Amino acid sequence: MPRVLAVCVVHQLRPEAGTAGVTAIDKRPVARGAKVGPFGVRGDVQANRKHHGGLDKAVYAYAHEDAAYWERELGRELPPGWFGENLRVEGLDVNLARIGERWRIGDTLVLEVTMPRTPCQTFARWLGGSDERGWVKRFSGERRLGPYLRVVRSGVVRPGDEIEVVAAPEGAPGLLDGYRAPA
Repeated sequence: MPRVLAVCVVHQLRPEAGTAGVTAIDKRPVARGAKVGPFGVRGDVQANRKHHGGLDKAVYAYAHEDAAYWERELGRELPPGWFGENLRVEGLDVNLARIGERWRIGDTLVLEVTMPRTPCQTFARWLGGSDERGWVKRFSGERRLGPYLRVVRSGVVRPGDEIEVVAAPEGAPGLLDGYRAPA
């Protein structure tokens, strides 16, 4: 059964060269989990709300299996939260989700897949800047993006909570169907 490995929130805001001047990409696991409401995981923030957060990007999920792929590719550990994700999950190929697919997590939380993550230069700088030239294009090209989700029903999410796909709209586009990687 698919499950949540970690629930992550911003650890600290960091200075950043982008337009906001700071980034909230530094997310770390919280031991006991957290409440999740319409705007996301309690204790989390977004520094650039033009491109992150809001009702349709309230929660970002990333698969353990995709993180393990990048660990092998980059030759280093990428702990939960490193991709800026709120949920590190396992046993669910999040990139095969359909737009509108709903996940029940734990007893009460219901999330709905809205769109794929679009990697940005802040993410590239977070990786280490010059250590990995072309990171946005490379990450996009592998199509291991993970989904943004909106909150259908608020609740609490904890590490170890099972994830059940409770609705997958027939004929709905897949998460990556309309995604175009940067040229």
